[in-house]
Amino acid sequence: MSPKKVRGYIFSRSFMGERVPQHIQNIVISDYCKKNNLHLLLSATEYCMDKSTSILKSIFDEVSKVSGIVIYSVFQLPENDIERTSFIRKAIKKKKIIYFACEREKISNDNHLEKINNIWMIKKELKNCYIHKK
Repeated sequence: MSPKKVRGYIFSRSFMGERVPQHIQNIVISDYCKKNNLHLLLSATEYCMDKSTSILKSIFDEVSKVSGIVIYSVFQLPENDIERTSFIRKAIKKKKIIYFACEREKISNDNHLEKINNIWMIKKELKNCYIHKK
């Protein structure tokens, strides 16, 4: 079976308190694709403006040419719950898969969507936690 063609997606800015150089993001995505028999097309890099999702949306517009998108991290999806869920549901409706290289997860149906949203909820709550030092 020939590998599925996928488009990579990386950030040029920090996300959810994390900062990963672009070349490292590409190495992780490339490794993930090799291990999962995916043919990686050139990664697209999101604009550095805070909360920008323009490039992600433009990739989604071309998704008919590929089987899916490989995103470096689930936390590079839109932070807004409604926007994130809407984006994922559109991909599911078009029968496209969204892969997350760091988390080794994917979304191809509503069950996966619930799991990803739970991961997001936990990460958001962790931002509200702190360690009390004596």
